[in-house]
Amino acid sequence: MAGRIEDYALIGDMQTAALVCRDGTVDWLCLPRFDSHAVFAGLLGTEEHGFWRLGPAHAADAKPPTAARRGYRGDSLILETEWDTPRGTVRVTDFMPPRDGAPQLIRIVEGVTGRVPMRSALRMRFSYGRVVPWVHKQEGRTVAVAGPDSVWFDTETETYGKALTTYADFTVAPGDRIAFTISWQPSHKEPPPLPEPEASLEATEDFWREWVEHCTYHGPYREAVIRSLITLKALTYAPTGGIVAAPTTSLPEDIGGVRNWDYRYTWLRDAAITLSSLLRTGYREEARAWREWLLRAVAGDPENLQIMYGIAGERELGEAELDWLPGYEKSAPVRVGNGAAHQLQLDVYGEVTEALHLGHMTGLARNDYASLLQLKLIRYLEDHWQEPDEGIWEVRGPRRHFVHSKVMAWVAVDRTIKLIESGDADGPLERWRELRDDIHRDVCEKGYDKERNTFTQSYGSKELDASLLLIPQMGFLPPDDKRVIGTIEAIQRELSTPDGFILRYPTEGDDAGVDGLPGDEGAFLACSFWMADDLAMIGRVDEARRLFEKLLALRNDLGLLAEEWDPRLKRQVGNFPQAFSHVPLIDTALRLTASGAYGG
Repeated sequence: MAGRIEDYALIGDMQTAALVCRDGTVDWLCLPRFDSHAVFAGLLGTEEHGFWRLGPAHAADAKPPTAARRGYRGDSLILETEWDTPRGTVRVTDFMPPRDGAPQLIRIVEGVTGRVPMRSALRMRFSYGRVVPWVHKQEGRTVAVAGPDSVWFDTETETYGKALTTYADFTVAPGDRIAFTISWQPSHKEPPPLPEPEASLEATEDFWREWVEHCTYHGPYREAVIRSLITLKALTYAPTGGIVAAPTTSLPEDIGGVRNWDYRYTWLRDAAITLSSLLRTGYREEARAWREWLLRAVAGDPENLQIMYGIAGERELGEAELDWLPGYEKSAPVRVGNGAAHQLQLDVYGEVTEALHLGHMTGLARNDYASLLQLKLIRYLEDHWQEPDEGIWEVRGPRRHFVHSKVMAWVAVDRTIKLIESGDADGPLERWRELRDDIHRDVCEKGYDKERNTFTQSYGSKELDASLLLIPQMGFLPPDDKRVIGTIEAIQRELSTPDGFILRYPTEGDDAGVDGLPGDEGAFLACSFWMADDLAMIGRVDEARRLFEKLLALRNDLGLLAEEWDPRLKRQVGNFPQAFSHVPLIDTALRLTASGAYGG
């Protein structure tokens, strides 16, 4: 059985990523890309669906021992895990070197004290655990082949096969270092080069040290900010600049429920806010790469902007269910692909335009096509902003006039007006000023409940929505506006969990709610960070700081966050780690520092 979501560590090479549990088991790895089929899919099923365990030997009928300690080596994505056993202490170092050729996962076992019996158990299953590969020896190396894929397993230790699993049993003493590597290669090509584990480890450590040195943030909670930035870098697909929302699929928002989605794609919304955080912490090259990815993805068809694309800009992300996988803790179905790709979400136009605007304001090198794209997006919004849409949360119920969507349409127009006013673009300035005023008036008249002094989720509705917390952050209304304060307080009353975290919107248990789905979900972590931001903006800085610190306490021991927090089960839920949680963590730290919450 897979571990709890927060029991996992992330390692990756900026093209794919693996999740490593506290007992030394890799339960999730897709090769060669984030969105490729999984080679280890035990996270969503059982050991029969693929895993790689490396740790102290244990009895066949016993549970693998949990590590005594683990942590990343400094500011890097190199994981060090230590076990204290009756026979001594052993350390395993796991990492994936930034890629220049075949993708590799390298694991180095090091004896610390005593003599510790160890075991490696490698069960490769291609196509999300469905296909058992042909495993054989070739030129002294172990290779697993199935269809277009091959995975090469290299170690100096003797290995043997048993029950369709490759094992290695060995003992380590102080000073011993024994390396294991798997490398992926298209099956029709020559074998990948023999790995050089120690040299790769040194190069990987150098890479992360040099990357972190570019960070310009030196305020309070810098450790949390740095870890979040490293996580966002790890979720960036280096060849194109696309940023995945998470490296996993179908980790449930509701344990045992159906709210299971594939997040291994680039959401324009998530990527745009990620770009914002990277720009404000000194990472201009990543921001530039994302802008180039955006221009390629949208090229030729900006009027049909999708809410998400593949990591190389692919448009077709057809959704399917993998019925041979029982799901994480029996949370079925397991989905790959994402049918929400072709939804209408008007807020995306605002997020993209805001990201382009921020890049322009922070001195990102001018790109004429980016300005042209921005103008085309506004021309589309001119004709479509009054339409209902599926909204920020990708509801699978009927379309509505979501207030957040209209607010972000206003943002798109407002930022484009600023671009024209700066002299860097030409457009119908007066007409678009009128459009901006029309959208603002429409939202304030139709999306505001005067009796309750709060904006609502959609026109004419009574439900609240945590996305309304972005109204002051986007500059739609000033923080001291009574309607803004009323909305913040209403969300605190109606969407807060008992421990003070924020739900996205009301759900209806077994009945289909506003999102068209049965079941409930946890507190959405991004929304809770937004609440902390708003509290700081309206002068309740101490309260904001307390909420922020409560949110930091939800991170696992490695500083990682999933999408949500289940207040009943007291555990993380949803895909992991989640960009949409780590970005607002960074933003809130920056905002609280600027507000003087820490004496800054």
